[in-house]
Amino acid sequence: MEAGNEIGDCSLLQKLWEDFLSVNPWWIAAACIAFLLSNVSRAWRWKQLLDPLGYSVNIWNGFWAIMLGYFANLGFPRIGEVLRGGTLSRYERIPIEKSMGTIVADRVIDVFSFGFMLLLALIFEFDKLWSQLRDGIWVKLQASGQNTTLWIILFLLLVAAVIIYRFRQKLYGLGLVVKIKNVLIGFGEGLQSVRKVRNLPVFLFHSINIWFLYYMMTYLTFKAFAPTIDLSASAALLVFVFGSLGMIIPAPGGMGSYQGLVALAVSLFGVTMADAFSYANINFFSIQIFCNILFGMLALLFLPLINKKEPDSQPEIDAQA
Repeated sequence: MEAGNEIGDCSLLQKLWEDFLSVNPWWIAAACIAFLLSNVSRAWRWKQLLDPLGYSVNIWNGFWAIMLGYFANLGFPRIGEVLRGGTLSRYERIPIEKSMGTIVADRVIDVFSFGFMLLLALIFEFDKLWSQLRDGIWVKLQASGQNTTLWIILFLLLVAAVIIYRFRQKLYGLGLVVKIKNVLIGFGEGLQSVRKVRNLPVFLFHSINIWFLYYMMTYLTFKAFAPTIDLSASAALLVFVFGSLGMIIPAPGGMGSYQGLVALAVSLFGVTMADAFSYANINFFSIQIFCNILFGMLALLFLPLINKKEPDSQPEIDAQA
C-alpha cells in the first residue's frame, strides 16, 4: 500500500491539497456517475410511491427535486426534505402533505436498508471491530478502575434511567415526547403506503440499487487514492457504514462528523490517520460537496425549463372582406 504525502514534511492543508491533486480523476468520475444513478433510482422509487395516490409524476421533476434538497442540506441541515417535497408539490400540483408522506415512507425504507448494510458490515468485519473494541475501548475502561469521574458519570446515567422509567407516564405528556411519538406514528403510516406499490419487484430493485450504488461510491473512491487502493470490498462496506453514521449527525452536509468517522474507519485497516483523513476529505468534497452543488445548481436551471408552460395560443381573427 503506497503512502500519501507525509504530514511531517508539510502543513495539513498542504498535504490535503497535494493528496487531492494525486487522485485518479477517472475513479472520481465513476463515483459521481454512481451518485447520479443512485438518485435516478431514488426518483423512480419516489414515483412508485406517488402512483397509488393518483399522481403520475414526471420522474425528472422528482430527480431534480431530490438534487435541490441535497443542495439545500449543505446550508441548512434537514431542510432539504421539506424543500424536496415542496418543489414536487409545486411542479406536479400534489398536496404538500401527500408529497411529504411519501418522503417519510422513503426514509423509513432507508432506515431498514441502512440497518441491513450495518449488519453486513458487522458480519464481514466483525473480527476487525472486535479487536479494536477489545484492545482499545475495553482496555481503557479496565484501566480506569480508579477513575472516580468515570464511575460518577456511570452512576448518574443509571439514576437518570431509573427516573425516566419511574415517571414515564408523565413524560409521555411532554411536548417533545408527543412530537417524537407523532413522528414515529408518521413513520408507521408512511411505511403502510409501500403495500400499495403496483410493481413490487421494480420497487425492490430500486431500493437495493440505491444503497448498492451508495456503497460503490466508497469503493470507487478507494481506487482513486493510492493509500486506499488495495483495501478490500468489505473494508469499503465498513467505511461506508461509518460515513453514513456521520451523515446522520445534523451538521451541514455531514461536515466534520463525516470526515471524523470515515478517517477512523479507514485507519482500522492499516492506513495512517493522516492519509485516512485525506481520503475522508477526498470522498466528502468529491461527492457531498462537488456533486451536490453541481446537480443542485442544474436543478435550479432545469426545473423551470422542464415545466415551462406553452404560451396560450392567440385566437385567430378572420379578416372581413
